[in-house]
Amino acid sequence: MLSRFISILILALSIISCSKKEQVYQPTKNIDPYILYKEGYDAFEKNNFFFANKKFLEAEANFTNLDQAAKAAIMSCFSLYGINFYDEALESLERFIKTYRANENIMYAEYLKAIIYFEKMSDEKKDVQPLLDAKKQIEFFINKYPKSDYTIDLKFKKDLVENQLAAKELFVAKYYISVQKWIPAINRLKIIVKHYDKTVFIEEALHRLVEIHYHLGVENEAQKYAKILGYNYNSSEWFKQSYKILNKNYVMTKNLNQKAKKNRDSIIKKILKMIK
Repeated sequence: MLSRFISILILALSIISCSKKEQVYQPTKNIDPYILYKEGYDAFEKNNFFFANKKFLEAEANFTNLDQAAKAAIMSCFSLYGINFYDEALESLERFIKTYRANENIMYAEYLKAIIYFEKMSDEKKDVQPLLDAKKQIEFFINKYPKSDYTIDLKFKKDLVENQLAAKELFVAKYYISVQKWIPAINRLKIIVKHYDKTVFIEEALHRLVEIHYHLGVENEAQKYAKILGYNYNSSEWFKQSYKILNKNYVMTKNLNQKAKKNRDSIIKKILKMIK
């Protein structure tokens, strides 16, 4: 009786074992990648970016054609960007560029990287690194694709990035001036003069250099920066203020072009509001 029970138990275990093996090794049904891609694209057009990203990734994994796989991969990156998953999008873009470096969509990947870095910097209050990352990627794209239509857009964005970088340098310089740390203040102002001379902050930076050097008794340096300011911006309010420092008898006159000044002040306020 016992031997019969043992035989039945062994047979049952054998059947269960075979059943489990069949479940583990049962081949999965192939998924049509074109259907997955279409589902992803339909979701993308409806702004359902989270679902679109999932479908594009599935499509990429099932495509045997590398061009089609690359197309699904780049659409996955755009989907992540669509839901503001910036870090995840950048990671996916780096993977795309590394995996499909010969693909025709590489330019779009590099452009999207520049846009993401640019948009990330807008949320930064103190850290300068997002600004530097944006500037580096934008310059990379402009140099690599100088004739692209996207280069025009990125040149404009580069100007905004440099204005923010200059604004940060001027903000720090003013702090050093307020606590009478003259050398650090001069160093910060010189960065603006050397690297950001096309920004709206160059005139004030030159004036502050005149002001500091005159205060320190280094009149030759003060006159040098006043000459630069006068040669390039002799109609500006900052030049008049510098001229007043070096010529005590000079009477300041009211600027007649109030509209231009108001527009300039508006730009500065917007930039400072973004970085404070």
